[in-house]
Amino acid sequence: MSNWKAVCQLADIPSQGARVLKREGKLDIAIFRTADDQLFALHDKCPHKGGPLSQGIVSGRTVTCPLHNWNIDLATGEACAPDEGCAGHIALKQEAGTVYLALD
Repeated sequence: MSNWKAVCQLADIPSQGARVLKREGKLDIAIFRTADDQLFALHDKCPHKGGPLSQGIVSGRTVTCPLHNWNIDLATGEACAPDEGCAGHIALKQEAGTVYLALD
């Protein structure tokens, strides 16, 4: 079972942008907010060349890696065809404006 950890407020994440949760000794996590306020969390590392996804452009339910323009599905972390790979998805929830991540 995952432990839910409060990490930020919804207002801390810009619309169509991201906020990074830095983790010492582990992959950083990018928390994305879409234009319609859906939230997603992925490892902040493109599966192609390790680009910082948090610095990419959010459009709909994808983020475009700033290094080589790979599109990553925010709901799954999977690269969109024809590209292949996965950034790793982290479960999250929002309650009363607080964002929680499922961290083990």
